Amino acid sequence: MQITIDDYTINYDMAGTGDKYAVILQGWGTTMSVYASMMDALKDKYKVVVLDLPGFGTSTEPREAWSVEDYVCFFVKFLEALGIKSCSLIGHSYGGRMIIRLASRKDCPINIEKIVLVDSAGILPKKTPAQKRKIRRYKILKRLADLKVSKLLFGSLIDDWKGRQGSADYRAASPMMRQCLVKAVNEDLTDLLPLISQETLLIWGDKDTATPITDAEKMDQLIPNSGLAVIKGAGHYSFLEQPLLFRNIINAFM
Repeated sequence: MQITIDDYTINYDMAGTGDKYAVILQGWGTTMSVYASMMDALKDKYKVVVLDLPGFGTSTEPREAWSVEDYVCFFVKFLEALGIKSCSLIGHSYGGRMIIRLASRKDCPINIEKIVLVDSAGILPKKTPAQKRKIRRYKILKRLADLKVSKLLFGSLIDDWKGRQGSADYRAASPMMRQCLVKAVNEDLTDLLPLISQETLLIWGDKDTATPITDAEKMDQLIPNSGLAVIKGAGHYSFLEQPLLFRNIINAFM
């Protein structure tokens, strides 16, 4: 299904016949099809909605570099367009960032019933001395690479070097989405966690290297009404790696 909001064409799907809504917010670089098993786990009791955010899947890309807050504001418009005033929210990775920002608002425009954060992003990791040195080296090299004489003499080598920098998500993204990603990963939402009042379940793979289990433990400490379910042996996509266990955990909570 498709809907147009602010001249953005957004792909979304809806399944289930329950009286209440559950909305899934995706991780960075994914498409909504990744969350089919999550929808299936909830559709017996909920109307489950999943969407491709602007710039995800085939939904229209943002016309400027959006922050997490910009994505949250657009998501609120999406819910309003569907007539959803009350729902539970499930967020994986980047989707968790959005939920943290929305749920911590004093003037939240929708009623959030329950929250599930799955291998969620939001806590800015402390950089090691080696990482700090690498960043300083990169900035120096980038300044040199941006000089006109460098581009003239070593243009193809510079383009190849730039193409190998950053994470896999960064390299796979378009120039506009790279700017959005940089805004997200440099934002620390730790101070917002105590402002979340909804009952919150954290589901985490203990082998997650993108958002490590220490992030989950910190969130569990700071969110007042939270609980943590650890899926052993699973990584950043715990809901795909252990789907039956994930289904049992989320159904028991919801």
